[in-house]
Amino acid sequence: MNPDSNLDNILAASAHRNPYPFYAALAAGPALVFDAPRKLWIASSAAGVKAVLGNPACRVRPVSEPVPSAIVGSAAGEVFGHLVRMNEGLRHDAPKLALQRFLAAVDLDRVQARTEVLALQAAGEGVLRREALSRWAFEVPVMAVADLLGFGEDELPQVARWMADFVACLSPLSTPAQLAAAGNAASALLGRFAELVQAASAQPGSALARLQQEAAQVGWHDARALLCNAVGLLSQTYEATAGLIGNSITALATQPGLLDAMAREPGQLLQMVHEVSRYDPSIHNTRRFVDQPTEVAGVSLQAGDVVLVLLAAAGRDPACNPRSDEFLLERPDREVPGFGHGAHQCPGQALACTVAAAAVRALLVSGHLKDAASFSWHYRPSMNARIPVFIA
Repeated sequence: MNPDSNLDNILAASAHRNPYPFYAALAAGPALVFDAPRKLWIASSAAGVKAVLGNPACRVRPVSEPVPSAIVGSAAGEVFGHLVRMNEGLRHDAPKLALQRFLAAVDLDRVQARTEVLALQAAGEGVLRREALSRWAFEVPVMAVADLLGFGEDELPQVARWMADFVACLSPLSTPAQLAAAGNAASALLGRFAELVQAASAQPGSALARLQQEAAQVGWHDARALLCNAVGLLSQTYEATAGLIGNSITALATQPGLLDAMAREPGQLLQMVHEVSRYDPSIHNTRRFVDQPTEVAGVSLQAGDVVLVLLAAAGRDPACNPRSDEFLLERPDREVPGFGHGAHQCPGQALACTVAAAAVRALLVSGHLKDAASFSWHYRPSMNARIPVFIA
């Protein structure tokens, strides 16, 4: 990739075999660069990324379009409109605090154990077919979080199918058929979560009962919004954690000595996943929409401006992580921009990394990854996610 390439290449970079030299050239330049033909600012350095993400004038959605127009009026649009991560101010602060407290109290040891069981059940011998491995990486995280939230084990495959249909509506490239399927999936998930929440009232120790309790304690009393954000916990798990699992497998295949080291000490897999989330993250960029005049890194921005935030570039910025192009298991003070920064920093980082590490461990200890060095893959076409597609 040529660092002077146009924005189309920036948006395709997450699917490139090695986009990081391209990112490094961008990060070494000004904190914000303006792409005049497309009227878009680009932030790629650690300082620029943090400045944008920490500026309250830089919102996660355009003021004029809080919900993508293609899904307005559908159940998928209802879910999207209530998501904490897609809102600001009062619709963000209290709900996020409730979710933070809920996620901080999750028993990660239990999640690890359950994920390993579910991962092995879902794998079987079929995962030896590389196309099945890619599908497995999407399904296992959703099933693990659905299990945590109270779905029965026999329901988990259906929940994974619903989530595959639902997340299709989040792409600007979705077809009318995909949008219709997403609406149906959202309706089904909301209905089932409503039943689970009602049942949780009689189970004080259940996860959903604890989520309701945290919501009440912070003054979040919108029951419908709670259901939508329960769906949101699954949707955030789907692509991002699938990419984290897939990129962990590619790290085992390409980093010298890593596969043998993890086979000897699988207890180190969580540390490996944390480094993968920095070195080769699953989410490469996000956007921010300026709602009022402001200044970021010495640059004046106006209401209506859009900023493309290159999270993956920031994680490789030496100012953020020294020896940034080296894969280091024992990395002190690791910073992972891929999980966000500021008000919208992801509260599910520990859960996502635990699920990913447990899933990879299940494959590793069962011998499914013994030939990882011979695996082949390309990357799923995406404007922001880096998800390997394993091939025969």
